Amino acid sequence: MKISTLMLTLVGATILIFSSCTSKASWVKNQGQVFGTYYHLVYESPDGTDLHKDVMQALDSVNKSLSTYDSTSVISMLNQSDSGTKTDPHFRKVYLAAKEINIATDGAFDMTIAPLVNAWGFGFTNKQDITSSLIDSLTQLVGMNYLELKNDSILKHRKGVMLDASAIAKGYGVDVAAQILARHGCQNFLVEIGGEIVCEGLNVKGELWRIGIDKPFDDPIASNRELQFIIELSGKALATSGNYRQFYIDKNTGKKYAHTIDPVSGMPVDHSLLSASIIANDCMTADAYATACMVLGVEKSMELMEKHPEMEGCFIFSTKEGMKVSRTKGFDKYATE
Repeated sequence: MKISTLMLTLVGATILIFSSCTSKASWVKNQGQVFGTYYHLVYESPDGTDLHKDVMQALDSVNKSLSTYDSTSVISMLNQSDSGTKTDPHFRKVYLAAKEINIATDGAFDMTIAPLVNAWGFGFTNKQDITSSLIDSLTQLVGMNYLELKNDSILKHRKGVMLDASAIAKGYGVDVAAQILARHGCQNFLVEIGGEIVCEGLNVKGELWRIGIDKPFDDPIASNRELQFIIELSGKALATSGNYRQFYIDKNTGKKYAHTIDPVSGMPVDHSLLSASIIANDCMTADAYATACMVLGVEKSMELMEKHPEMEGCFIFSTKEGMKVSRTKGFDKYATE
């Protein structure tokens, strides 16, 4: 059997994998677009069955629950309502996880940040003219305590509260896809959606999955890639958040505005942290914590990781001397370069 090397270039990471050239081989590779980004699936199918359709059906159900760009999704129905709406299992699982992470991060992660994200031009509505009074009014709509999950319904206790799942839904989608592969007996696989990754078992060479973490250069179209680290991963999830892909420069002031919004101040973050990579047991958790760390900054993120030994973190930040890295001790066992 002839094996060819394949490198997949991703948003925030590069996966070094191997794929078979023959259609009869047990290793299968699928790729395409979902959630407004790209996905890649590489898995050893026990009987050679292509599981692409099953995975995509599952991801479609996630999209119908958590996409703010689908006007009929659960999250959109909630955002359009003054009182609340019925939910589904996807929504409930993500919402409950988000509440826990909101508390654990002292509010740095907050799904009710949607009105602010929209106002700054990074959400699902048009950008608004930013004033201090607008920010003051919108921050009054931020708070997970304004929502209540009761049986299978989510209730809204303040009119105007809206949810944005973009900082957790991709990671959750990766977990859902991984569960589909595992349910079909796959023991060796990699799932990636928009740079969020779950790895299980080994690759086709019988080695740990190798993933590259980008140096965080300002590069919206990812045309100038350079790796900061290569890590080896199995049985874990990885998510990277950064402000080097999604940002804009104000044409009048020349000031850069990053897409990460601080739920407390209502302003785009403006500190030295350029990217946060989190290794966790599931991708939903890694995704949300990576975003929270981008809000918190380097020092507070390292403190947060100390409280959560089940996770590891790597934080790349800028100094006058150039880029530097802070990472948890446990992260070192994954890094090869």
